[in-house]
Amino acid sequence: MIWLTGLFALVALIYASVGFGGGSTYTALLGLWGVDYTLIPVIALLCNIIVVTGGSIRFVRAGLVKWPQVVPLLVVSAPLAFIGGLVPLKQWLFLMILGGALLLSAIALIAQPEKMAQRALSKTTLLCLSGGVGLLAGLSGIGGGIFMAPVLHLIRWDNARRIAAFASLYILINSITGLAGQIIKAGPQSLSDPTAEYWPLLLAVLIGGQIGSFLGMRLLTPRLLRSLTALLVGYASIRLLWQGWGLM
Repeated sequence: MIWLTGLFALVALIYASVGFGGGSTYTALLGLWGVDYTLIPVIALLCNIIVVTGGSIRFVRAGLVKWPQVVPLLVVSAPLAFIGGLVPLKQWLFLMILGGALLLSAIALIAQPEKMAQRALSKTTLLCLSGGVGLLAGLSGIGGGIFMAPVLHLIRWDNARRIAAFASLYILINSITGLAGQIIKAGPQSLSDPTAEYWPLLLAVLIGGQIGSFLGMRLLTPRLLRSLTALLVGYASIRLLWQGWGLM
């Protein structure tokens, strides 16, 4: 638990500095540590909420959130994140979904869309994508910012700071509604049990997230951060997919 706690703090510090929650990496670490699969989305969503709340507030106060631009994407994703949290999943199916989500996360990290040619994307397509990511967030415990941000960079949706602000808010809202669905599905103990057993992880991301958010620390270059995270998340995705396949 000591190693896992330290890793959670480091992940929170690094991701909070760039407006993300780190949900994909939390789920990857929890999966590699062999944590009960029913607890993984609850712990990861709680950590997301703790990490991005402060950053979201600061982004809003700084005027970096264009509400007419942001609200439609949130209105579509939030209810589907809630529905995703409500869906009961067998262990093999959860592992396959989580493994697939992490694999997509790794691909999104490697893509480096800021270096790619601009692509056109209709508003309807973007809304559908936001809804799909919201559903995936509720099912797997990933806030979804790691999927949406590369797409928004690719279509030149706005400047990098506004995209980071949106990603932070997107992760927060989806994590809250997804967690609500998880709690309704499994009962209040689905929140109290992980909190009681894994509270050091929650405290670690609180401390790490606050340091990263307030100081804007960048311990790693964005490129190195993407590469290291993609390796970890990609490795975890293969492990989880293989494990899920064996349980089918």
